[in-house]
Amino acid sequence: MRGMRLHGRDGINAMKLEEFQLSGPGPGQAKIAVHAAGVNFGDTLMVTGEYQEKPALPFSPGMEAAGEVIGVGDGVDNVKVGDRVMGSIGFGGFAEEANVPAMNLTAVPDDMDWATAAAFPVAYGTSHVALTYRSHLKSGEVLLVHGAAGGVGLTAVELGKAMGATVIATAGTDEKVALAKSYGADYGINYSNEDIRDKVLEYTSGADVVYDPVGGDAFKASLRCINFEGRIIIIGFASGDIPQIPTNYPLVKCFTVDGFVWGAYHRNKVEVIHEGYAGLRKIWAKGILKPHISHRFPLIEAGEAMRTLLARKSTGKVVVEVRG
Repeated sequence: MRGMRLHGRDGINAMKLEEFQLSGPGPGQAKIAVHAAGVNFGDTLMVTGEYQEKPALPFSPGMEAAGEVIGVGDGVDNVKVGDRVMGSIGFGGFAEEANVPAMNLTAVPDDMDWATAAAFPVAYGTSHVALTYRSHLKSGEVLLVHGAAGGVGLTAVELGKAMGATVIATAGTDEKVALAKSYGADYGINYSNEDIRDKVLEYTSGADVVYDPVGGDAFKASLRCINFEGRIIIIGFASGDIPQIPTNYPLVKCFTVDGFVWGAYHRNKVEVIHEGYAGLRKIWAKGILKPHISHRFPLIEAGEAMRTLLARKSTGKVVVEVRG
């Protein structure tokens, strides 16, 4: 089998395509023949040793993948050989085979292709659980989505509309704002030349839920346009700026600030992840989700796929087609 591998934590440029043999699946694991892998910012951290999970060397990056089960270890009863599956696998997706935690896998819908399946679990799963389980978005509320053309942001726009919210999308270029509006956003704000607070209050009476994978100035603006009893859900800090919050703001407006980390729920409360997948399958069956993949790369160009993500050249998801 082939895979992109690292023998140290030396970054993207040290990743090489190699031939190697993978052992059989261990207890609780499933071995999958990987067809495609989604690219995530976590992958770019893992290759330099900056991610919280540090796989034993050598290893193949790729924390999100879709493929066919070709073996199962002891104690596995949720998947079987021949199943089409997708999920957040930890690492190993940038290789033709991977041993992965079986409990992290879910079935791929019959009408979903491999690339879409690889792009689906983290982005849609994050947004669905964040908007339902964590922030309890209701029909008729106003949802403000920052970084709305990115991997998770665009799915939050789609799912927010599917849940009946009025969606305001923010992004850094007119083209990205237009993309978010094409996916259902009612209003768009280009935060490179428009004031987020002013535009939110021009379009609506304020935001009930703020979905924030950006941090920085976007978060600070959210504090000034969040409604009474609003909810801010922190997804990440793509801006590189981790903001601080004056605690008198949530005191006076009675709003909450919560966090959601996809991997933490896999480790601590995986049943919430699977409840989210079940909800997403129902929405998918209605035909209203249109996953956006802006870039596709062959396995040997997995490094370039990661560079594209880091350079913010992508919208929606970047996918490595492992067997394409």
